[in-house]
Amino acid sequence: MSVIAPKFRFSEFLKSLTDNIFWIIVILTLIGLPIIMIALFFIPMPVYEGELINPFLAFTWMFHPELALPLVKALLVTDMFRIIVFPGFGFAALLAASVIFIERKMLAKLQLRVGPFYCGKVEGILQLMGDGLKLMTKEIIIPAKADKPIFILSPLLFLGAAAAFVALIPVAPGWVVADIDLGLIAVFAVIGFFPIITVLAAWSANSKYPFIGGIRALFQMVSFEIPLILSLLGVVILTGTLNLSEIVQSQASFPWILFLPIGAIVFFIAMLAELERIPFDLPEAESEIVAGWLTEFSGMMYGLVQLGSYVKLYAFAALFVVVFLGGWTGPMIFPPLEEELILEGKTIGPITIQTPGLPIFSMEFFSGVIWFILKTAVVIFFILLPRGVFPRVRIDLLLDLGWFKLIGLTFVNIFIALALLYAGVFGPGGML
Repeated sequence: MSVIAPKFRFSEFLKSLTDNIFWIIVILTLIGLPIIMIALFFIPMPVYEGELINPFLAFTWMFHPELALPLVKALLVTDMFRIIVFPGFGFAALLAASVIFIERKMLAKLQLRVGPFYCGKVEGILQLMGDGLKLMTKEIIIPAKADKPIFILSPLLFLGAAAAFVALIPVAPGWVVADIDLGLIAVFAVIGFFPIITVLAAWSANSKYPFIGGIRALFQMVSFEIPLILSLLGVVILTGTLNLSEIVQSQASFPWILFLPIGAIVFFIAMLAELERIPFDLPEAESEIVAGWLTEFSGMMYGLVQLGSYVKLYAFAALFVVVFLGGWTGPMIFPPLEEELILEGKTIGPITIQTPGLPIFSMEFFSGVIWFILKTAVVIFFILLPRGVFPRVRIDLLLDLGWFKLIGLTFVNIFIALALLYAGVFGPGGML
């Protein structure tokens, strides 16, 4: 039986087009403009003729090209921009999405496969978008006997903990969401939430496979958190600070990995276990327990956990770069300008506008961000590589590695740091 394809009708096309335009205008008018107006109340406003302009005047300036630029520049220095866009969640989510696609293509090349190919004209570049739309439109199935409130909140808590981790990572001089003196302690506090969230998600599903995966994740994360923390003590001893920005600044001449390679190796191995990456993927172990603690998640709940996992991966890689590879430090890529584009006062016609100084426009900032991204990309590559070349280890060998071998190596790393300090190589009055 043949099927006759419907004919193209230009009138129907015009009707659908005008309907879409109408609803876009309605949504922007009723929802978009009020949101912009509310946001202006939380953005530091520029100064006009010696007086701080109000949000209502700023709202009218937004539609004037010459006057809108200073408002945009003022937006870039707000806490809201740092949290939502850069260097906060938006920046981390974009890198995480890129890592998902790159990992699939890289593993395909290692295993002589094609990988994503059809969705998008160039190497399946739109496959990630297609998968995201699929997860957003799929039905979310919650087990009948699950503890529904905890089960539903678990993906959100996991993603929130990953976002909190990202908030502590400095990506350029002065560019960090939360620059606190005890930044490294805060990192360890945030990392401590992941085992709790994992066990809650596994228990709330009320299913045997998630519960087995949750118990494995608890054993694994607890056994590797201790060497993870101890591996960074050497850097703390030599720098005398827990502030991550100050740790980066202490590596202006050389990265700490040159003097503390054992600590860097231990941190990297423990990081793989914390991320549940092969060869330490026992909590998910799809060939043994379906998908471990992720088994009962479906639709966008599963998508949120996956996004949180890759945001967490970026945060760990960035932390490795900050502590051992010098963070944003490196040779200047761009020559410094004679006059940096820092707006402190600008005249546009008859109007004088003053905005806060913006270090985002300095060449030092651009060079720092590029060095940070390049170093983080290299670390992420080495995190992804074991998935294509290593088998999964047994649980007893994994626990033995975490509780005995790595902890022993961390103490060797601490003794090396103390020796460098007391030998006068580093510290007050040291040679370096």
